Amino acid sequence: MPVEPLSQKEIEERLAELPGWSLDGDRLTRAYRLDSHFAAAAMVVHIAQVQEELDHHSDLTLGYNTVTLAVSTHSAGGVVTEKDAELARRVEDLAGSHGAH
Repeated sequence: MPVEPLSQKEIEERLAELPGWSLDGDRLTRAYRLDSHFAAAAMVVHIAQVQEELDHHSDLTLGYNTVTLAVSTHSAGGVVTEKDAELARRVEDLAGSHGAH
């Protein structure tokens, strides 16, 4: 069953539940700041684990003490779907345990 794109209204509803996340073109994006490079690297590994569980992957960037995500659904033509919102929710749930803000 194909994954359907979310409407603009649906995207806005999902973003209202995801503090710090925004729409950049056709991708949901978020940047986190952490206390150290090690903490940021640990968060990247944790996000990678969640992405494997969901079988849905973002563009994930590790900086010195930052983690940045950009996610869309390639199989739906590179637009935002419920899969992206779910990944964002899961990342948001784990961010606090890494001290991300």
